[in-house]
Amino acid sequence: MTNIQTTISEIKAAIPAHVCLVAVSKTKPKEAIEAAYAGGQRHFGENKVQELVDKYEALPKDIQWHMIGHLQSNKVKYIAPFVHLIHAVDSIKLLQEIDKQAVKNNRVIDCLLQMHIAEEETKFGFSEDELRQAINENAFAAFENIRIVGLMGMATFTENTAQITKEFASLKQTFESLVKQPLPTNFDLKELSMGMSGDYELAIQQGSTMVRIGSTIFGERNYTL
Repeated sequence: MTNIQTTISEIKAAIPAHVCLVAVSKTKPKEAIEAAYAGGQRHFGENKVQELVDKYEALPKDIQWHMIGHLQSNKVKYIAPFVHLIHAVDSIKLLQEIDKQAVKNNRVIDCLLQMHIAEEETKFGFSEDELRQAINENAFAAFENIRIVGLMGMATFTENTAQITKEFASLKQTFESLVKQPLPTNFDLKELSMGMSGDYELAIQQGSTMVRIGSTIFGERNYTL
């Protein structure tokens, strides 16, 4: 497991100090997470609620868990007591449930709004127009137990680096535009989460402050297990 620690150290040395590395540990055993933890890593990302809950219960409590996958409203209650950051918030309906569960747990839960920047129809997220309309219509005003701390987006799965760069740049432009305008009191935009194992260097060049890296750290996943 020492190669996990070595890889994390190399990535952290290569990226700017202000960029948060989220080690995506989905499908990986707790031993792999423990190895990364021993090397100083504290931010871990999971995309399935049950797996996230199981690992939270089994591993050190100072780990900051990121829910990075598509989240169903009926499963928010399971992660609300402990989740550090919910990345892929793609609807007002989901925010309503997160706020509801945050109240029950006497917490303010940090969230990222997922923006649809890819050309692929399978990606979730707000369009820029949808987000601006929601802000103008005060759709966020009633949520007292959530904090919108930034935006996230996933680029098209392609080897066309020009297209990926363009998509990341468009999200950065949206982020910068929003920061300059009056926003609801539960907005505190400071994070721009974009970039994964295959494109995080491009994302950082376009202003990413948070990258989600899994296979580069832990190796390829075997989804047949």
